[in-house]
Amino acid sequence: MTDGTGQLPRTLRSGAGATVRRLVHVSRPVLWINTIGSGLVAVWLTGALFDLRALPILIWLTLPFNLLIYGVNDVFDQDTDATNPRKGSIEGARIRQSEVRLIVWAVAVVNVPFLVAFLLTLPPLANAAILLYAVVFVCYSAPPLRFKARPYLDSLSNAAYALPLVIVPFALEEEPTWPAALGLMAWSVAKHAFDAVQDIVEDRDAGITTTAVRLGPRGTALWSGAWWAVSTVLFAVVSIPVAAVNLFIAGVLVVRLLRTPSPETGHRLYRLSVAFPYIAGSFAGVLLLVSIVLGGAR
Repeated sequence: MTDGTGQLPRTLRSGAGATVRRLVHVSRPVLWINTIGSGLVAVWLTGALFDLRALPILIWLTLPFNLLIYGVNDVFDQDTDATNPRKGSIEGARIRQSEVRLIVWAVAVVNVPFLVAFLLTLPPLANAAILLYAVVFVCYSAPPLRFKARPYLDSLSNAAYALPLVIVPFALEEEPTWPAALGLMAWSVAKHAFDAVQDIVEDRDAGITTTAVRLGPRGTALWSGAWWAVSTVLFAVVSIPVAAVNLFIAGVLVVRLLRTPSPETGHRLYRLSVAFPYIAGSFAGVLLLVSIVLGGAR
């Protein structure tokens, strides 16, 4: 139906725009760096400035996959999100029950076409890694597995954030840079637990036992510190400067939480934690780009 000029009525256009904005909010754009950033670094680790064959994967790693991660999470976390003061901001949406159907359909609509196309065009190893990537994040939030509510497994399952470093090279028929991939897996395990410290009270009240709830702020600082130390060693195999930046930022986060171990401290440190992948990733990216340019891009 048009308004006589061949255009949709303004109310319909504004309604569609509001829906898109809402879905983008649910996908938490501030955290897209964790997926698209890893995908870009994976391309550069193959020694190329860019490879058009990776473009569909990189596009999928923006809104589509992040809507899958956080849309599914929001659907199954409505009870805890309702009392979490962080929700309703850039740190995450607070959805209504009436939005569940929209979110579920949107997740399917923006992801299924990519997954089908990947199945038809990418090598088997790439598709296996993509399937693992999607399944882990669905199972993180959705019952019956719901890794989110299982201490240690909630943190360990977030190693999947590093899978773009495996997916992209497999898609390009290259061997992954395993020290970088394993290092990012360890880094992701650490960051998930660290960020959950700020939600200890809300999770405990909701009967959810996360790693942070089980270990408490001090124990979680030590848990995350140990995994960040592992990531530093693995990153050092690829780049000493990147490992040094990683160690410095992780050290600041861990030491400050150990000094004042509380959920409030975890919340105050969350901004630096969000900035962590931007800082370290940008530094790593610049070094990779410089090495590619100086060495001759393929």
